[in-house]
Formats: sequence, C-alpha cells, structure tokens
Amino acid sequence: MMSVLEQVLRRPGVSDVVINGALGMWVDVGAGLFPEADWAATESDVRALARELVARGGRHLDEAHPCVDVRAGSGIRVHAVLPPVSASGTLLSIRVAGLQRRSLEDLAAAGMMTDDQRAHLERVVVRGGTVLISGAAGTGKTTLLGAAVAVAPIEHRLVVLEDVAELAIAHPHVVALETRQANIEGAGAVGMSDLVRQALRMRPDRLVLGECRGAELGEFLAALNTGHGGGGTTLHANSLADVPRRLEALGLLAGLAPAVLARQAVTAFDAVVFLERSPAGRKITGIGRLAIGTEGLLECATR
Repeated sequence: MMSVLEQVLRRPGVSDVVINGALGMWVDVGAGLFPEADWAATESDVRALARELVARGGRHLDEAHPCVDVRAGSGIRVHAVLPPVSASGTLLSIRVAGLQRRSLEDLAAAGMMTDDQRAHLERVVVRGGTVLISGAAGTGKTTLLGAAVAVAPIEHRLVVLEDVAELAIAHPHVVALETRQANIEGAGAVGMSDLVRQALRMRPDRLVLGECRGAELGEFLAALNTGHGGGGTTLHANSLADVPRRLEALGLLAGLAPAVLARQAVTAFDAVVFLERSPAGRKITGIGRLAIGTEGLLECATR
C-alpha cells in the first residue's frame, strides 16, 4: 500500500489525496477530487497504512487517539481518523505542500495576484505590518503567507508556529515550532497557545502563526499588540466580509468579548487578504483593512 501511495504522491500537480477506507482513493491535481481507478485496499490495509504514516511523523494513532494530524515526510501532511469516530472506515486526508519556496514575484507571475497587489503586500510586510490571509481550504493561503513574510528584512528573526509544519519561507533566519500530541498516558501535550507563549521568549522580530483556528487567537493578538507584529497568519473564511465574524467566533473561544476583540484586531492586522480557487487557478480577489463599526463591532473595508 505504501509504495502505491508514494507513486501517487509523486505525480506532478498532486495537491491532495484522500482515502475513504475500503471505498477507494480520490486524487486532486488542481481540478477537484477524482477517483483513482488503480487503487484497491481493504479496511485493514488502510488502517495499517494510516498507522504507518502517523508513526513516521512521531505520533500514534489508536483507540485512545483516533484523530491525528501529522507531518509524515517532507512536504506531506496527513490527517487520519479511525472508526468509530469515522462511520466510513479509516479515513486519510493527505495534503502535498509545495516544497519550493515561492516568492511574491513568483505568485504574481503565476496569476495569483496583480503587480499592484504584490507591491501592496510587500510594503505592508517590509514596514513591519502583519497580514491576515483568508479563504477556503486549498486556496493557497499557506503558500501566500510563506511568500509574504519572506520579504521581511534579512536581519529579522522569524519564529513560525504550526500544528503541523508546512510553511516554506525563503528567508535566512527562520525557526519553527510545532504542536505536540499527548502521550499514551494523556500527558505531555503542547498546544498552539503554549507555542505562542514560548515564542515570545525566543527574541522574535516576526511571529508567524500557520493558522488561527482556536483560542490561541487571544495569545496571538496579545503578542501583536505588545511589540511583536510584522508577521502573519491564515484564517478559514467564506469571504472578505466574513472575516470579522470568524475572528469574533474565535475570540469568544479565547474569552474575548466582540468589542475587545475589535479593538485588538484593528491594531494587530495591517492587511486582510482573501483568496479564491477556480478552474483558472488560485487568485487574490480582495484586500481589505479591519475597522471598528458604528456599534463597536469589527468590520472589514475593502482597499
């Protein structure tokens, strides 16, 4: 099973592979997920494959830990789910990250942004601003974040925090921290909020959070409002206008009332970028700036 999977992952253009137990494999080469006709596996085969992939990343998948996210190789991110959490057999969702460190110029040349948008993002980061890159899954948020923060001055130290390391940043001084799963006794977990606190003791010039998805937003905003700006993060959202509501929802997880969240967010983020994916490719469809509305709530005005 492993050798066949590796052959699929090495195909040019493959970005995602999903395996739904014994039901089959689907592969995305840029136009959506399509079934892989040459793949056949039993549920026990897929479970064994899942455990091997997770073990390669130094984590464990079992009845006590039925859902695991792990880096299983250079540029390979694996999410695995075991029954009974999954009602469809063992599920594998594999993301193939681009190993090449892309620059803003590269992405502009590929059609992701206009020259004006590229120049604006570069000005924001070079001047010490923080970028918030939003969009749906698979729109290129991580790729764009890596390219954007890479234009930071070479004398700056970038501290990168991720659940599973994916960011590729063409900068001479980058160090990365990764969350850790609890051991089989349930101890030793290191979460994203923990990483933010540790990063502040590491003399960071720029803090880069791979993705805001939970209560760590509170720690991250506190850091950005106390002299640690100039980096960036990503956020899942359906539109540029939806970003404030997503931030409010995450802020509540961190114990931040919407009005408090609004005051912190407008000073923390200097540009909000929205990406979309279409058959023509991944593209920036909007750049905005957070503001406080008339009722004291967060809004996003288009640039």
